[in-house]
Amino acid sequence: MSVSRHPIALRIEALVGRRAALLATVMCLPLVDGIFPALIVAGALDTVAGIVQVGLLIFGGSATVAVILADFDGSAREGAKTVALVAVPLLALAAIEAAFAPAIAGALDMIVFHRFAALVVIAVAASTASARIAEYVPRPAIVIVLGLVASVDPSNANLAATAEPALVVRAMAAALVGVGFAFLLAVTSPTLRRVVDLDRFRFGSAVALGLLGVGLLPGAQEIGFISDLAPLVVLALSALFAFDPDGDLGRWTRIPDERSRVRDTVIGDGGESELSVDAEQSANAASTDDAASTDRRAGIREEESTSERPPWL
Repeated sequence: MSVSRHPIALRIEALVGRRAALLATVMCLPLVDGIFPALIVAGALDTVAGIVQVGLLIFGGSATVAVILADFDGSAREGAKTVALVAVPLLALAAIEAAFAPAIAGALDMIVFHRFAALVVIAVAASTASARIAEYVPRPAIVIVLGLVASVDPSNANLAATAEPALVVRAMAAALVGVGFAFLLAVTSPTLRRVVDLDRFRFGSAVALGLLGVGLLPGAQEIGFISDLAPLVVLALSALFAFDPDGDLGRWTRIPDERSRVRDTVIGDGGESELSVDAEQSANAASTDDAASTDRRAGIREEESTSERPPWL
């Protein structure tokens, strides 16, 4: 239920559901905080590879994967319906922002703005890789506003909305790639929950997103510093390394120790000697100490893992 108990919030939650609201927040966040418009202006959608990269890394990144696999506890059909519900506003907002992108680009010094666009993508990648880094990295909207202020060129400003149909189509194609990726995750989520390591995929997608940001730097493509397909290759390798079907095996396996074997050899034919009693008492005491130390180690590991993981995990 909505924490605010506001009637409008409750009505929206009853209409779309908690899972749809959470997925919409994650997938539409790049449209709201300015990352997607910055990428459009920076020319990230000029190639087919760029469209696929933006769709997979910006709209269908590790946050989308974590939300669908961790919070979608229903059937595959319910998950697909939720993704379809989120797709409508996502596509509409992507088209609207792409329509105004040429007017924004005309008032900017693109060489300067490319640097800020690359910086904001790299900052998001660093925040995705570590929750501690996210505490020190400024919000993407702040970096984008600073980039707009630093790169504004009023002499070329044109406030009229000169929409380019080709750019709008490319923006909607990038959004469709993200929606298609989320739809595939929702359909296969019952299986993926058992075989995907979210932490590995999160780190790998952060590296791929960082490569996307580096590729936006002026001259990065010309000097051969990074390939157009490098982020896609890294993302594919991340998905491969995140595949962990045996991750839960052995977690509940109990290996017999020396104490049990000593006790079996000491106990005779139905009788129990003093040595067996002493061995059993010492074994119980040792097992109690081991259990306490194991609990302490498990608590430390849990503290470390939760401190490193982002809120959605």
